[in-house]
Amino acid sequence: MPVVREFTLPDLGEGLTGAEVVRWMVEVGEVIAVDQPVVEVETAKAVVEVPCPYGGVVTALFGEVGEEVPVGAPLVTVAVAAPADGSAAPTASGGPGEPVERPLVGYGVAESRGARRARVRAGAAVPAPATAPVAVTAPAAQAAPVHVSAVVPVISPLVRRMAREHGIDLARLAGSGPDGLIMRADVQRAVDTAAHAAPVQAPAPAVAASADAELIPLRGLRRTIAEKLGRSHREIPAATCWVDADATELMALRAQLNRAPGPKVSVLALLARICTAALERFPELNSSVSEDGSHIVRHRAVHLGFAAQSERGLVVPVVRDAQLLGTEKLTTELARLTESARAGSLTPAELTGGTFTLNNYGVFGVDGSTPILNHPEAAMLGVGRITPKPWVHEGELAVRQVTQLSFTFDHRVCDGGTAGGFLRFVADCVEQPGLLLRTL
Repeated sequence: MPVVREFTLPDLGEGLTGAEVVRWMVEVGEVIAVDQPVVEVETAKAVVEVPCPYGGVVTALFGEVGEEVPVGAPLVTVAVAAPADGSAAPTASGGPGEPVERPLVGYGVAESRGARRARVRAGAAVPAPATAPVAVTAPAAQAAPVHVSAVVPVISPLVRRMAREHGIDLARLAGSGPDGLIMRADVQRAVDTAAHAAPVQAPAPAVAASADAELIPLRGLRRTIAEKLGRSHREIPAATCWVDADATELMALRAQLNRAPGPKVSVLALLARICTAALERFPELNSSVSEDGSHIVRHRAVHLGFAAQSERGLVVPVVRDAQLLGTEKLTTELARLTESARAGSLTPAELTGGTFTLNNYGVFGVDGSTPILNHPEAAMLGVGRITPKPWVHEGELAVRQVTQLSFTFDHRVCDGGTAGGFLRFVADCVEQPGLLLRTL
Protein backbone atom coordinates (compact mmCIF):
# COMPACT_ATOMS: atom_id res chain seq x y z
CA MET A 1 0.00 0.00 0.00
CA PRO A 2 1.39 3.44 -0.87
CA VAL A 3 2.40 5.87 1.84
CA VAL A 4 2.45 9.65 1.58
CA ARG A 5 5.64 11.60 2.09
CA GLU A 6 5.34 15.31 2.86
CA PHE A 7 8.17 17.46 1.51
CA THR A 8 8.46 20.86 3.19
CA LEU A 9 10.27 23.98 2.00
CA PRO A 10 13.87 23.45 3.16
CA ASP A 11 15.89 25.93 5.20
CA LEU A 12 17.28 28.35 2.63
CA GLY A 13 19.95 29.68 4.97
CA GLU A 14 21.21 33.21 5.66
CA GLY A 15 18.21 34.14 7.81
CA LEU A 16 15.60 33.65 5.07
CA THR A 17 12.25 32.54 6.43
CA GLY A 18 10.30 31.84 3.27
CA ALA A 19 10.15 31.98 -0.52
CA GLU A 20 7.62 33.00 -3.16
CA VAL A 21 6.32 30.40 -5.62
CA VAL A 22 7.34 31.45 -9.14
CA ARG A 23 6.10 28.38 -11.05
CA TRP A 24 5.24 24.76 -10.44
CA MET A 25 7.30 22.32 -12.49
CA VAL A 26 5.07 19.28 -11.83
CA GLU A 27 1.34 18.57 -11.63
CA VAL A 28 -0.83 16.58 -9.29
CA GLY A 29 -0.95 12.99 -10.53
CA GLU A 30 2.48 13.18 -12.18
CA VAL A 31 5.08 10.52 -11.43
CA ILE A 32 8.38 12.05 -10.34
CA ALA A 33 11.85 10.69 -9.71
CA VAL A 34 14.03 11.22 -6.65
CA ASP A 35 15.69 14.67 -6.72
CA GLN A 36 13.51 15.94 -9.56
CA PRO A 37 12.89 19.73 -9.35
CA VAL A 38 9.25 20.34 -8.46
CA VAL A 39 8.98 24.11 -7.98
CA GLU A 40 10.84 27.30 -8.78
CA VAL A 41 10.88 29.80 -5.91
CA GLU A 42 12.15 33.33 -5.49
CA THR A 43 13.83 34.62 -2.36
CA ALA A 44 15.50 37.92 -1.63
CA LYS A 45 18.70 36.27 -2.81
CA ALA A 46 17.94 34.40 -6.01
CA VAL A 47 15.47 32.38 -8.09
CA VAL A 48 16.15 28.68 -7.53
CA GLU A 49 14.67 25.29 -8.36
CA VAL A 50 13.77 23.06 -5.41
CA PRO A 51 14.12 19.29 -5.95
CA CYS A 52 12.07 16.75 -4.02
CA PRO A 53 13.91 13.90 -2.23
CA TYR A 54 11.05 11.44 -2.85
CA GLY A 55 10.05 9.52 -5.94
CA GLY A 56 6.43 8.58 -6.61
CA VAL A 57 3.09 10.17 -7.53
CA VAL A 58 2.48 13.83 -6.65
CA THR A 59 -0.74 13.96 -4.62
CA ALA A 60 -0.86 17.66 -3.71
CA LEU A 61 0.86 20.99 -4.36
CA PHE A 62 0.81 23.68 -1.68
CA GLY A 63 0.92 27.36 -2.59
CA GLU A 64 -0.37 29.39 -5.51
CA VAL A 65 1.99 31.14 -7.91
CA GLY A 66 2.91 34.43 -6.25
CA GLU A 67 2.17 33.12 -2.76
CA GLU A 68 4.89 33.09 -0.10
CA VAL A 69 5.57 29.73 1.55
CA PRO A 70 7.30 29.76 4.96
CA VAL A 71 10.32 27.55 5.61
CA GLY A 72 9.06 24.26 7.06
CA ALA A 73 5.61 24.55 5.45
CA PRO A 74 4.49 21.78 3.05
CA LEU A 75 5.45 22.13 -0.60
CA VAL A 76 4.30 18.81 -2.08
CA THR A 77 3.09 15.43 -0.93
CA VAL A 78 4.19 12.33 -2.79
CA ALA A 79 2.61 8.88 -2.67
CA VAL A 80 5.51 6.43 -2.48
CA ALA A 81 5.07 2.76 -3.33
CA ALA A 82 6.02 0.64 -0.30
CA PRO A 83 8.00 -2.59 -0.90
CA ALA A 84 6.13 -5.87 -0.75
CA ASP A 85 7.80 -6.82 2.54
CA GLY A 86 6.13 -3.87 4.26
CA SER A 87 9.29 -1.90 4.96
CA ALA A 88 9.40 1.81 4.23
CA ALA A 89 10.26 2.83 0.69
CA PRO A 90 13.87 3.87 0.19
CA THR A 91 14.76 7.41 -0.80
CA ALA A 92 17.85 9.07 -2.21
CA SER A 93 19.83 8.43 0.95
CA GLY A 94 19.44 4.71 0.47
CA GLY A 95 17.84 4.29 3.89
CA PRO A 96 14.13 3.75 4.54
CA GLY A 97 12.19 6.99 4.68
CA GLU A 98 15.26 9.19 5.08
CA PRO A 99 15.48 12.16 2.70
CA VAL A 100 18.82 13.78 2.00
CA GLU A 101 19.55 17.32 3.21
CA ARG A 102 21.74 19.33 0.86
CA PRO A 103 22.36 23.00 0.09
CA LEU A 104 19.48 24.46 -1.92
CA VAL A 105 21.65 25.68 -4.79
CA GLY A 106 23.72 23.34 -6.92
CA TYR A 107 22.80 19.94 -5.52
CA GLY A 108 21.53 16.77 -7.06
CA VAL A 109 22.21 15.61 -10.59
CA ALA A 110 20.37 17.14 -13.50
CA GLU A 111 18.16 14.87 -15.55
CA SER A 112 16.52 15.26 -18.90
CA ARG A 113 13.27 17.21 -18.85
CA GLY A 114 11.56 15.40 -21.64
CA ALA A 115 7.96 14.31 -21.94
CA ARG A 116 5.82 14.43 -18.82
CA ARG A 117 5.09 11.20 -17.02
CA ALA A 118 1.65 9.68 -16.93
CA ARG A 119 -0.92 11.19 -14.57
CA VAL A 120 -2.78 9.01 -12.11
CA ARG A 121 -6.26 9.60 -10.74
CA ALA A 122 -6.85 9.81 -7.00
CA GLY A 123 -7.21 6.46 -5.31
CA ALA A 124 -5.43 4.53 -8.07
CA ALA A 125 -2.55 2.18 -7.36
CA VAL A 126 0.75 3.98 -7.23
CA PRO A 127 3.24 2.71 -9.82
CA ALA A 128 6.95 2.57 -9.27
CA PRO A 129 8.85 5.69 -10.38
CA ALA A 130 9.40 5.78 -14.13
CA THR A 131 13.10 6.38 -13.75
CA ALA A 132 15.68 5.04 -11.39
CA PRO A 133 16.75 7.23 -8.48
CA VAL A 134 19.37 9.78 -9.49
CA ALA A 135 22.85 9.27 -8.05
CA VAL A 136 23.70 11.51 -5.12
CA THR A 137 26.98 13.38 -5.42
CA ALA A 138 26.71 15.59 -2.34
CA PRO A 139 27.44 14.16 1.14
CA ALA A 140 24.31 12.63 2.62
CA ALA A 141 23.00 13.89 5.95
CA GLN A 142 19.99 12.34 7.64
CA ALA A 143 16.96 14.58 8.10
CA ALA A 144 14.31 14.47 10.78
CA PRO A 145 11.65 11.79 10.25
CA VAL A 146 8.80 12.85 7.97
CA HIS A 147 5.21 12.16 9.01
CA VAL A 148 3.72 9.33 6.98
CA SER A 149 -0.03 8.94 6.49
CA ALA A 150 -2.40 7.05 4.26
CA VAL A 151 -3.29 8.55 0.88
CA VAL A 152 -6.14 11.05 1.23
CA PRO A 153 -8.34 11.18 -1.90
CA VAL A 154 -7.90 14.89 -2.68
CA ILE A 155 -6.62 16.22 -6.00
CA SER A 156 -7.24 19.95 -5.78
CA PRO A 157 -4.54 21.91 -3.92
CA LEU A 158 -7.20 24.57 -3.31
CA VAL A 159 -9.24 22.05 -1.32
CA ARG A 160 -6.18 21.11 0.73
CA ARG A 161 -5.34 24.72 1.33
CA MET A 162 -8.90 25.49 2.40
CA ALA A 163 -8.83 22.59 4.83
CA ARG A 164 -5.45 23.64 6.23
CA GLU A 165 -6.57 27.24 6.75
CA HIS A 166 -9.65 26.12 8.68
CA GLY A 167 -7.97 23.33 10.63
CA ILE A 168 -9.96 20.55 8.97
CA ASP A 169 -8.47 17.04 9.08
CA LEU A 170 -9.03 15.65 5.58
CA ALA A 171 -8.46 12.10 6.80
CA ARG A 172 -11.72 12.36 8.79
CA LEU A 173 -13.84 13.49 5.85
CA ALA A 174 -15.91 11.30 3.53
CA GLY A 175 -15.69 12.57 -0.02
CA SER A 176 -18.78 13.01 -2.16
CA GLY A 177 -16.91 12.87 -5.47
CA PRO A 178 -16.08 9.87 -7.69
CA ASP A 179 -14.26 7.09 -5.81
CA GLY A 180 -14.69 9.04 -2.56
CA LEU A 181 -12.82 12.09 -3.86
CA ILE A 182 -13.00 14.97 -1.37
CA MET A 183 -14.54 18.04 -2.97
CA ARG A 184 -14.59 21.69 -1.95
CA ALA A 185 -18.21 21.33 -0.83
CA ASP A 186 -17.17 18.56 1.59
CA VAL A 187 -14.62 20.82 3.25
CA GLN A 188 -17.10 23.71 3.31
CA ARG A 189 -19.65 21.55 5.14
CA ALA A 190 -16.99 20.65 7.71
CA VAL A 191 -16.11 24.32 8.12
CA ASP A 192 -19.78 25.25 8.60
CA THR A 193 -20.21 22.49 11.16
CA ALA A 194 -17.17 23.66 13.11
CA ALA A 195 -18.40 27.25 12.96
CA HIS A 196 -21.62 26.35 14.79
CA ALA A 197 -19.58 24.86 17.62
CA ALA A 198 -17.15 27.78 18.08
CA PRO A 199 -17.57 31.54 18.48
CA VAL A 200 -17.16 33.45 15.25
CA GLN A 201 -14.34 36.00 15.17
CA ALA A 202 -14.78 39.17 13.20
CA PRO A 203 -12.56 39.16 10.13
CA ALA A 204 -9.77 41.69 9.91
CA PRO A 205 -10.70 44.70 7.81
CA ALA A 206 -9.55 44.26 4.23
CA VAL A 207 -7.34 46.81 2.55
CA ALA A 208 -9.38 48.52 -0.12
CA ALA A 209 -8.26 50.71 -2.99
CA SER A 210 -10.11 53.87 -3.91
CA ALA A 211 -11.39 54.38 -7.43
CA ASP A 212 -8.24 56.27 -8.47
CA ALA A 213 -5.70 54.00 -6.72
CA GLU A 214 -4.18 50.60 -7.33
CA LEU A 215 -3.20 47.99 -4.74
CA ILE A 216 0.15 46.34 -5.48
CA PRO A 217 1.06 43.32 -3.32
CA LEU A 218 4.32 43.80 -1.42
CA ARG A 219 5.98 40.44 -1.88
CA GLY A 220 9.06 38.67 -3.15
CA LEU A 221 12.23 40.74 -3.37
CA ARG A 222 10.36 44.02 -2.87
CA ARG A 223 8.86 42.74 0.38
CA THR A 224 12.23 41.49 1.63
CA ILE A 225 13.86 44.83 0.86
CA ALA A 226 11.08 46.64 2.70
CA GLU A 227 11.39 44.39 5.75
CA LYS A 228 15.20 44.69 5.87
CA LEU A 229 15.26 48.46 5.45
CA GLY A 230 12.44 48.84 7.97
CA ARG A 231 14.38 46.77 10.49
CA SER A 232 17.54 48.79 9.85
CA HIS A 233 15.67 52.06 10.38
CA ARG A 234 14.09 50.79 13.61
CA GLU A 235 17.12 49.15 15.19
CA ILE A 236 20.18 51.13 14.08
CA PRO A 237 20.82 54.67 15.37
CA ALA A 238 22.36 55.87 12.13
CA ALA A 239 24.06 59.20 11.45
CA THR A 240 25.39 60.67 8.20
CA CYS A 241 28.22 63.05 7.39
CA TRP A 242 29.36 64.23 3.97
CA VAL A 243 32.04 66.20 2.15
CA ASP A 244 32.75 67.41 -1.39
CA ALA A 245 35.95 66.11 -2.98
CA ASP A 246 37.94 67.05 -6.08
CA ALA A 247 38.15 63.81 -8.10
CA THR A 248 40.12 65.30 -11.00
CA GLU A 249 43.34 63.49 -10.09
CA LEU A 250 41.48 60.21 -9.54
CA MET A 251 39.97 60.42 -13.02
CA ALA A 252 43.37 61.25 -14.47
CA LEU A 253 44.88 58.20 -12.73
CA ARG A 254 42.12 56.00 -14.16
CA ALA A 255 42.80 57.30 -17.68
CA GLN A 256 46.51 56.59 -17.21
CA LEU A 257 45.86 53.04 -15.97
CA ASN A 258 43.54 52.32 -18.87
CA ARG A 259 46.17 53.28 -21.43
CA ALA A 260 48.16 50.26 -20.28
CA PRO A 261 47.39 46.70 -21.51
CA GLY A 262 44.90 44.69 -19.45
CA PRO A 263 41.32 45.06 -18.19
CA LYS A 264 39.91 48.57 -18.08
CA VAL A 265 39.86 49.83 -14.51
CA SER A 266 36.47 51.13 -13.36
CA VAL A 267 35.81 54.09 -11.09
CA LEU A 268 33.94 51.71 -8.78
CA ALA A 269 37.06 49.54 -8.46
CA LEU A 270 39.19 52.56 -7.50
CA LEU A 271 36.61 53.57 -4.91
CA ALA A 272 36.49 49.97 -3.61
CA ARG A 273 40.27 49.97 -3.24
CA ILE A 274 40.07 53.26 -1.32
CA CYS A 275 37.41 51.74 0.97
CA THR A 276 39.54 48.71 1.84
CA ALA A 277 42.48 51.01 2.65
CA ALA A 278 40.25 53.20 4.84
CA LEU A 279 38.83 50.19 6.68
CA GLU A 280 42.34 48.97 7.40
CA ARG A 281 42.96 52.31 9.11
CA PHE A 282 39.53 52.45 10.80
CA PRO A 283 38.62 48.78 11.53
CA GLU A 284 35.84 49.84 13.92
CA LEU A 285 33.68 50.50 10.87
CA ASN A 286 33.98 46.98 9.49
CA SER A 287 31.63 45.80 12.23
CA SER A 288 28.12 44.89 13.24
CA VAL A 289 26.22 44.76 16.51
CA SER A 290 25.11 41.38 17.89
CA GLU A 291 21.43 40.43 17.73
CA ASP A 292 20.91 41.10 21.46
CA GLY A 293 22.82 44.38 21.29
CA SER A 294 25.38 43.30 23.90
CA HIS A 295 28.48 43.09 21.69
CA ILE A 296 30.17 44.74 18.74
CA VAL A 297 31.31 42.12 16.23
CA ARG A 298 34.46 43.37 14.48
CA HIS A 299 35.12 41.49 11.24
CA ARG A 300 38.68 40.68 10.19
CA ALA A 301 37.84 40.23 6.50
CA VAL A 302 36.26 42.95 4.37
CA HIS A 303 33.37 41.44 2.45
CA LEU A 304 32.53 44.47 0.35
CA GLY A 305 28.95 44.84 -0.83
CA PHE A 306 28.00 47.25 -3.59
CA ALA A 307 24.54 48.38 -4.61
CA ALA A 308 23.47 47.20 -8.07
CA GLN A 309 20.20 47.75 -9.88
CA SER A 310 18.68 44.70 -11.56
CA GLU A 311 15.37 43.82 -13.18
CA ARG A 312 14.33 42.27 -9.86
CA GLY A 313 15.14 45.48 -7.99
CA LEU A 314 18.05 46.65 -5.88
CA VAL A 315 20.51 43.92 -4.93
CA VAL A 316 23.82 44.06 -3.06
CA PRO A 317 26.39 41.57 -4.43
CA VAL A 318 29.37 40.92 -2.18
CA VAL A 319 33.07 40.83 -3.09
CA ARG A 320 34.62 38.32 -0.67
CA ASP A 321 37.91 39.22 1.02
CA ALA A 322 38.13 42.49 -0.89
CA GLN A 323 41.07 43.58 1.28
CA LEU A 324 43.20 40.93 -0.46
CA LEU A 325 42.45 42.14 -4.00
CA GLY A 326 44.28 44.76 -6.00
CA THR A 327 42.58 47.29 -8.25
CA GLU A 328 42.68 45.08 -11.35
CA LYS A 329 41.22 42.05 -9.57
CA LEU A 330 38.57 44.24 -7.95
CA THR A 331 37.63 45.48 -11.43
CA THR A 332 37.23 41.92 -12.70
CA GLU A 333 35.16 40.74 -9.74
CA LEU A 334 32.93 43.80 -9.68
CA ALA A 335 32.26 43.41 -13.41
CA ARG A 336 31.43 39.71 -12.99
CA LEU A 337 29.01 40.31 -10.14
CA THR A 338 27.38 43.27 -11.90
CA GLU A 339 26.74 41.16 -15.01
CA SER A 340 25.30 38.36 -12.87
CA ALA A 341 23.02 40.87 -11.14
CA ARG A 342 21.68 42.08 -14.49
CA ALA A 343 21.16 38.49 -15.64
CA GLY A 344 19.43 37.55 -12.38
CA SER A 345 21.88 34.69 -11.84
CA LEU A 346 23.49 35.71 -8.55
CA THR A 347 23.62 32.91 -6.00
CA PRO A 348 22.56 33.33 -2.34
CA ALA A 349 26.24 33.13 -1.33
CA GLU A 350 27.03 36.09 -3.61
CA LEU A 351 24.28 38.19 -2.06
CA THR A 352 24.92 37.66 1.64
CA GLY A 353 27.57 38.06 4.30
CA GLY A 354 28.67 41.63 3.52
CA THR A 355 30.46 43.65 6.21
CA PHE A 356 30.55 47.08 4.50
CA THR A 357 28.66 48.56 1.54
CA LEU A 358 29.75 50.95 -1.22
CA ASN A 359 26.81 52.75 -2.84
CA ASN A 360 27.55 54.54 -6.10
CA TYR A 361 24.27 56.39 -6.60
CA GLY A 362 26.06 58.86 -8.87
CA VAL A 363 25.23 56.52 -11.78
CA PHE A 364 21.65 57.82 -11.44
CA GLY A 365 22.83 61.40 -11.99
CA VAL A 366 22.36 62.55 -8.39
CA ASP A 367 24.82 64.31 -6.10
CA GLY A 368 23.91 63.26 -2.56
CA SER A 369 21.95 60.82 -0.44
CA THR A 370 21.45 59.68 3.15
CA PRO A 371 21.10 55.92 2.59
CA ILE A 372 19.69 53.44 5.08
CA LEU A 373 22.30 50.98 6.29
CA ASN A 374 22.33 47.44 4.93
CA HIS A 375 21.40 45.63 8.16
CA PRO A 376 23.33 44.38 10.13
CA GLU A 377 26.32 46.29 8.71
CA ALA A 378 27.54 49.35 10.60
CA ALA A 379 28.62 51.61 7.75
CA MET A 380 28.05 52.59 4.13
CA LEU A 381 29.93 54.98 1.84
CA GLY A 382 27.84 56.79 -0.76
CA VAL A 383 29.32 58.43 -3.85
CA GLY A 384 27.51 61.01 -5.97
CA ARG A 385 28.08 61.81 -9.62
CA ILE A 386 31.49 63.10 -10.68
CA THR A 387 30.77 66.28 -12.63
CA PRO A 388 32.56 69.54 -13.63
CA LYS A 389 32.08 72.27 -11.02
CA PRO A 390 33.76 75.53 -10.01
CA TRP A 391 36.48 74.73 -7.44
CA VAL A 392 39.29 76.63 -5.78
CA HIS A 393 42.43 74.79 -6.85
CA GLU A 394 45.87 75.98 -5.74
CA GLY A 395 44.43 79.36 -4.77
CA GLU A 396 42.62 79.97 -8.04
CA LEU A 397 39.10 79.35 -9.26
CA ALA A 398 39.03 76.46 -11.73
CA VAL A 399 36.65 73.93 -13.24
CA ARG A 400 37.35 70.56 -11.58
CA GLN A 401 35.73 67.10 -11.50
CA VAL A 402 33.89 67.20 -8.17
CA THR A 403 31.93 64.54 -6.30
CA GLN A 404 30.05 64.47 -3.02
CA LEU A 405 30.88 61.68 -0.57
CA SER A 406 28.41 60.72 2.15
CA PHE A 407 29.07 58.34 5.00
CA THR A 408 26.31 56.72 7.06
CA PHE A 409 27.33 54.84 10.19
CA ASP A 410 25.92 53.05 13.22
CA HIS A 411 26.51 55.41 16.14
CA ARG A 412 26.77 52.43 18.49
CA VAL A 413 30.04 51.23 16.97
CA CYS A 414 31.83 54.58 16.86
CA ASP A 415 31.52 58.29 17.47
CA GLY A 416 31.67 61.18 15.05
CA GLY A 417 35.45 61.51 15.32
CA THR A 418 36.02 58.03 13.89
CA ALA A 419 33.40 58.48 11.17
CA GLY A 420 34.80 61.89 10.24
CA GLY A 421 38.33 60.49 10.15
CA PHE A 422 37.25 57.69 7.83
CA LEU A 423 35.44 60.04 5.46
CA ARG A 424 38.31 62.53 5.43
CA PHE A 425 40.79 59.76 4.57
CA VAL A 426 38.54 58.61 1.70
CA ALA A 427 38.23 62.19 0.41
CA ASP A 428 42.01 62.69 0.61
CA CYS A 429 42.57 59.50 -1.43
CA VAL A 430 40.05 60.68 -4.03
CA GLU A 431 41.84 64.02 -4.30
CA GLN A 432 45.37 62.57 -4.05
CA PRO A 433 45.18 58.90 -5.15
CA GLY A 434 48.94 58.60 -4.73
CA LEU A 435 48.24 58.30 -0.98
CA LEU A 436 47.10 54.74 -1.66
CA LEU A 437 50.73 53.81 -2.33
CA ARG A 438 51.35 54.14 1.40
CA THR A 439 48.95 51.25 2.06
CA LEU A 440 50.38 48.80 -0.51
